[in-house]
Amino acid sequence: MQATITEIMQHMSHGNVQMARMLEAERHVTVRLSEIVQALPDEHPNLGGLSGILENTQAVGQNIVAYLNSIADFQETIATQLTYVVRELKEADGEE
Repeated sequence: MQATITEIMQHMSHGNVQMARMLEAERHVTVRLSEIVQALPDEHPNLGGLSGILENTQAVGQNIVAYLNSIADFQETIATQLTYVVRELKEADGEE
């Protein structure tokens, strides 16, 4: 029983590593977008007028929100997985 739990935990750990890698990639995209926004001149930017500025600002905001939602989903997934592991470990201790 303990070997099965260990194997399940290894698979979940590998899945979590892959999710963390995806979040890291999304983080880099968000950081680069924020650097682009910071590099914009404060006066007379040529972004297609007010509508262009609003559109670009909205796109950056959406990327930041998507990144934060991804982190929240990742944390929720880890918590759910750990709940199952702890439950299995408690049951395994009770059987011994």
